[in-house]
Amino acid sequence: MKKSVCLFLLLNIVTIILMFAQPTHRDTAVFIEKKNEFYDSIKTSLDTFYKTDSTSKKELAVDFKAFNPPHSIQEFKSYWHNKPISQAVSGMCWCFSTTSFFESEIYRLRKQGIKLSELYTVYWEYVEKARGYVLARGKQEFGEGSESDAVIRIWKNHGIVPASSYTGMLNGQPFHDHSKMFAELDAYLKSVKASNAWDVEAVERVVKAILNNYIGAPPEKISINGKEMTPREYLEKVVRLDLDEYVELVSFADRPYYQWTEYDVPDNWWHSKEYFNVPLSDFMSAIKNAIRTGYTMSIGGDVSEPGINGHAGIAVIPTFDIPPQFIDESSRIFRFKNGTTGDDHGIHLVGYLEKDGKDWYLIKDSGSGSRNNSHPGYYFFHEDYVKLKMLGVMLPKSSMHDIVSKMK
Repeated sequence: MKKSVCLFLLLNIVTIILMFAQPTHRDTAVFIEKKNEFYDSIKTSLDTFYKTDSTSKKELAVDFKAFNPPHSIQEFKSYWHNKPISQAVSGMCWCFSTTSFFESEIYRLRKQGIKLSELYTVYWEYVEKARGYVLARGKQEFGEGSESDAVIRIWKNHGIVPASSYTGMLNGQPFHDHSKMFAELDAYLKSVKASNAWDVEAVERVVKAILNNYIGAPPEKISINGKEMTPREYLEKVVRLDLDEYVELVSFADRPYYQWTEYDVPDNWWHSKEYFNVPLSDFMSAIKNAIRTGYTMSIGGDVSEPGINGHAGIAVIPTFDIPPQFIDESSRIFRFKNGTTGDDHGIHLVGYLEKDGKDWYLIKDSGSGSRNNSHPGYYFFHEDYVKLKMLGVMLPKSSMHDIVSKMK
């Protein structure tokens, strides 16, 4: 009996010794992508069940095969401009086109090629637009768009910086995307209106906080060749443009010619009356003369017509819209008043080609539509399209002495 007990105890001791002698097992934590394929299949099946007719809608367009447009950028007489860049998912065409125009002006005047920040101007335009919304007690347009002369107003008030100093994009962000930012700004201002919280300083603080989150805070000082400058100093010492030299022409037959007028479109949210109204013949002559004598220009108008197509890369007026001989002041104002001509898009006119007795214009465009053709970043606009559908053009006074002489 004693011998059995001793043997049992000995076996237990050996077992315990062997157990502790073996290495301890450890489980390792890893990170895996969470998947639920069956749930995904449920969602896909339900999406298919609830989905309405997915047949893509077709839109009316002209048959571009009947036209004989230019085939390449090299055919045009063009002037210095920075390469096209994309505004991506944003309403910044007004700033991209006008900034590009001013860059070309700097080069025309001093042969100095610089790249300026569009986003710096956009940032402060949102701030000023929000202030205007509060001061107008919500009875003012608040959208993503604006006008060419807003660039002049912002630069005079806030200065400007080079593109390298302020991009408006977060680290690693591939393209501009203002969809969420604008939705948040719009929702916030609507809540201000709903609650009658018209404290302009408080609203400005919140608007800046939203902007800072999405596109970053603009710099208060920048370094140029080792020298520190404010944005105002950069405008004064490096950009060196006389901003009072630039005038925007319009041509509206419903108001007196050779007088200053308001451009009554939603993007002119501050109701600027600094637009000089001229007959259509003067409007077109100013464009033709300027582009032939070394000037580029910022131009804007309607780009929602069957005669403009990004894949073709051209803009024309088809005869089923209106024959070219009938494009005049009446047909132009008729379309503006009935809403078929709108202030859709700002672009930079940088060159021309005379072909078959008519001008084609080389258009630098920041919109996505221009990226789908054989000359990405550009359109070829026929002069008839400009004559009927482009509403405003910004030019330096030095390019149009005859019109300037009529300005009061």
